[in-house]
Amino acid sequence: MNFEGLDPGLAEYAPAMHSALDPVLDAHLNPSLLQNVELDPEGVALEALPVQESVHIMEGVYSELHSVVAEVGVPVSVSHFDLHEEMLWVGSHGGHATSFFGPALERYSSFQVNGSDDIRQIQSLENGILFLTKNNLKYMARGGLIIFDYLLDESDDMHSLLLTDSSTLLVGGLQNHILEIDLNTVQETQKYAVETPGVTIMRQTNRFFFCGHTSGKISLRDLRTFKVYDLRMMRAITPLQVHVDPAFLRFIPTYTSRLAIISQSGQCQFCEPTGLANPADIFHVNPVGPLLMTFDVSASKQALAFGDSEGCVHLWTDSPEPSFNPYSRETEFALPCLVDSLPPLDWSQDLLPLSLIPVPLTTDTLLSDWPAANSAPAPRRAPPVDAEILRTMKKVGFIGYAPNPRTRLRNQIPYRLKESDNEFDSFSQVTESPIGREEEPHLHMVSKKYRKVTIKYSKLGLEDFDFKHYNKTLFAGLEPHIPNAYCNCMVQVLYFLEPVRCLIQNHLCQKEFCLACELGFLFHMLDLSRGDPCQGSNFLRAFRTIPEASALGLILADSDEASGKGNLARLIQRWNRFILTQLHQDMQEPEVPQAYRGAGGSSFCSSGDSVIGQLFSCEMENCSLCRCGSETVRASSTLLFTLSYPEGSNSDKTGKNCDFAQVLKRSICLEQNTQAWCDNCEKYQPTIQTRNICHLPDILVINCEVNSLKEADFWRMQAEVAFKMAMKKHGGEISKSKEFALADWKELGSPEGMLMCPSIEELKNVWLPFSIRMKMTKNKGLDVCNWTDGDEMQLSSLGTPSQWGPARAEEERGVYVYDLMATVVHILDSRTGGSLVAHIKVGETYHQRKEGVTHQQWYLFNDFLIEPIDKHEAVQFDMNWKVPAILYYIKRNLNSKYNLNIKNPIEASVLLAEASLARKQRKTHTTFIPLMLNEMPQVGDLVGLDAEFVTLNEEEAELRSDGTKSTIKPSQMSVARITCVRGQGPNEGIPFIDDYISTQEQVVDYLTQYSGIKPGDLDAKISSKHLTTLKSTYLKLRFLIDIGVKFVGHGLQKDFRVINLMVPKDQVLDTVYLFHMPRKRMISLRFLAWYFLDLKIQGETHDSIEDARTALQLYRKYLELSKNGTEPESFHKVLKGLYEKGRKMDWKVPEPEGQTSPKNAAVFSSVLAL
Repeated sequence: MNFEGLDPGLAEYAPAMHSALDPVLDAHLNPSLLQNVELDPEGVALEALPVQESVHIMEGVYSELHSVVAEVGVPVSVSHFDLHEEMLWVGSHGGHATSFFGPALERYSSFQVNGSDDIRQIQSLENGILFLTKNNLKYMARGGLIIFDYLLDESDDMHSLLLTDSSTLLVGGLQNHILEIDLNTVQETQKYAVETPGVTIMRQTNRFFFCGHTSGKISLRDLRTFKVYDLRMMRAITPLQVHVDPAFLRFIPTYTSRLAIISQSGQCQFCEPTGLANPADIFHVNPVGPLLMTFDVSASKQALAFGDSEGCVHLWTDSPEPSFNPYSRETEFALPCLVDSLPPLDWSQDLLPLSLIPVPLTTDTLLSDWPAANSAPAPRRAPPVDAEILRTMKKVGFIGYAPNPRTRLRNQIPYRLKESDNEFDSFSQVTESPIGREEEPHLHMVSKKYRKVTIKYSKLGLEDFDFKHYNKTLFAGLEPHIPNAYCNCMVQVLYFLEPVRCLIQNHLCQKEFCLACELGFLFHMLDLSRGDPCQGSNFLRAFRTIPEASALGLILADSDEASGKGNLARLIQRWNRFILTQLHQDMQEPEVPQAYRGAGGSSFCSSGDSVIGQLFSCEMENCSLCRCGSETVRASSTLLFTLSYPEGSNSDKTGKNCDFAQVLKRSICLEQNTQAWCDNCEKYQPTIQTRNICHLPDILVINCEVNSLKEADFWRMQAEVAFKMAMKKHGGEISKSKEFALADWKELGSPEGMLMCPSIEELKNVWLPFSIRMKMTKNKGLDVCNWTDGDEMQLSSLGTPSQWGPARAEEERGVYVYDLMATVVHILDSRTGGSLVAHIKVGETYHQRKEGVTHQQWYLFNDFLIEPIDKHEAVQFDMNWKVPAILYYIKRNLNSKYNLNIKNPIEASVLLAEASLARKQRKTHTTFIPLMLNEMPQVGDLVGLDAEFVTLNEEEAELRSDGTKSTIKPSQMSVARITCVRGQGPNEGIPFIDDYISTQEQVVDYLTQYSGIKPGDLDAKISSKHLTTLKSTYLKLRFLIDIGVKFVGHGLQKDFRVINLMVPKDQVLDTVYLFHMPRKRMISLRFLAWYFLDLKIQGETHDSIEDARTALQLYRKYLELSKNGTEPESFHKVLKGLYEKGRKMDWKVPEPEGQTSPKNAAVFSSVLAL
């Protein structure tokens, strides 16, 4: 603020302000103003100053509440009430900023903004404060840390700034232009010309803003066009006659549209804009200095701030406890010192760090410094060297060399502090995630393999992460870092249901976001995988687009999923009901056109029914009996049941036995009293509602609903009762462990020996039976009982007339046996927020396909961790950390009822021409030629492939104390463009697929420099590209994979990962690895093309057609140099020359004199001719 232009008398005072800043105290200065201010010892003594009496504030009348010194003797240049917190900011002519908290004006922070220039305007933002000086714009945190420092031109003389939106700022001053600055990029985006005198003040309305010039002129401008409007066309109101010399004006619309008029001498008057000024409305501010330099009004209109020429700030309010903002957020203060409030230390804890005890610095001998005569050094014994290292060690002199067997983490050797550490499993040696790597495993209740697993990302991404450590089977895990991946365990359960797996993979429809189609694609990936993890990104993308999923609260925010705020047990049970209902609806869709349907169609049922309904649906009758005697029967069906526990189960502490079968029967044949409409009584009446079962499902799905302490105590109590009964039943035959003597193993061949007695560990925390038996009665009743292996053997010994064995004979009499197939449990872990895992009994057909053996085995599925477990572990629930959520029981001989053949529903017609989604796309913009019928690819044909991506979510990373960066969550990418070019024939190099993928999700970064994708290319309304859905292009690639073509490209591993495709390794020819030497860096496509093909590509942006065609030419060059792979030694010399040239060039392609690329090749002219 240029104060010389305000009052001629102030110009005479100005030099004295800057020459010497000796503290000179006014007689009216209150000693309480000098908070934390050091005065000259020779100055005025504080005892000589009179103390003012406390001021009583009257409601609705402004009175002075507090005064405080910002900086002694230095004039206040600007004041500003913080718009987000209860703070007042003050800037001085010396470039110093001070903040005061609350109406008591407690000093919060104080720091230097500029060393020479005064602060001319302050603007508060959400994350910091903007300070404007003469030619500098500085953005600082409220604590004083600099966020950015933007230097303006030295000739500029800035006076005002205006925040037009959250990220755009206008800055004006005594020059002929106004600057527009983007706060996100901290760059000047526009420069608008104004009149020569310049702008000293700017104010804004909804659409327009006003510029005040030094000449006294006011101009009205449009924010969008910056056009000037003539103020003379507006109607002027009557000038106000006031009794003070106006220097500051502010509207204070509390009760009425009052206008505050302030003079430099401290007189203040309130008046209406259309009324006469009343001399009685004048009050006087008592400044310490002769002049008031600044004035501001809080957002709540309850507080006024004045700053004077002696560095004092005066706060006037209309209430004793004012607030600066209507809704202020909480201010963050520095943490208090905790030295005086140390927690008590428990000396009985062996692992308690003694460093928690504060010890003063001393040079005297400590009590713990025992003399050498009374102590002897006893270093910790080193652990034995790995036997594999000793076996493979080669000695050179006295030094031994051996390859790293990679059985432990690098440079980390575990020390066993106690002998009891040997009792832990192998997972105690290497943790599944960086969480708890330095913690002792025996300090935690949750077993290591049940803890939440996370992926530790390096600069290479996932390439050097050892997934084999967590999964030594050939089954595929699922990656957990994708949003809403909490349902991974349920996806595995559905996959290992053989009829569901075959049914879903035979389904294909035209709907863009069909969960059944996407789940079938994911099941296909799980089939192809040989132990490598898959990710359900496309399935979860379709899941997020379904409105019902959002309405049911199934879509979690990233913050809630990371922090574990949601109740995962309730969430997965709602998801279980939703997915079955959604798949049932998707399978009832009408038949699709031939292009999207396999030749054989579905092998499960007729077109009018849903196999999901046949598998999961239970038909029943709901009977409502009114007290008048009228009965209403209504037929219905359900896909799953919810357990209903007995009333008062928590209060009964005597341990009453209640079989699981009894609770299940009560839940299926539910009887309840409720209010319902009676047609006979013609009003709502108390009715008894009962449920009768007409048809039992093939797969019995049960939601456990253990959502409170009451249900958890019921499970715990029933497990204790079952344990006591088992102990009484087996008597002294129960062993303490699972180890058996040689005589016990010899008895396994006999029928009596097959029923071995379980161990005590196997009987603990078990209430759930492995099998249940259900029988339909003639009066539509249902009998349910637990079923054991002993019952099965007794049934076999009786003999049955059925040729299909005892199970089929029982079904002929309306008796069904259900076997437990899967349990989904909620792991309670306060350190990680909990997780969901599944115990699944994997059938014979899966082992036959993956491992070539025929047997059944229980496995634990914890995202990408898969481990075989004992069957008793699947039904053991320690309610302190392992809570059951979902149960799946299946009928015996279920697979024999269904045709389990999978017929690929994708036909060659998906590669034919299709219409674009883009409205403005024309034939002249077409960049590819679809395949003709005589060009359909065959097994072994080459196809050049390249894909471009955009970013949906930025990566989350943390900076360690040593300066290295650790990736917590990688960036979420989405495919934006996929290009396939012909790899042979007369049209070699011509693309037959060049699809831009439409997306409905928000794109945070188009990566234009690397992808060539521009904003608008993926929008169907304005795009001129060939725009398709992801599903349409996915089907094309799936057909090419199934037909057996070989893909040629550069970096295809990442491309297929983002597209969410599993491609057999023998169908991928990646030039990244063809031109790579072991333990050397990967080489870019741009450098390879320049070195081998003398082509300069990827000049400004990347083009997928160019990259795919270049990869094909590189592969041809590889075959030429390696003689079709027959001369590896000669090709190794070529690679050595490549790496030597790369190091000399620093892997940079020289700047082109004349840009050449594959587009200019002769093959591109053939595209134009066609």
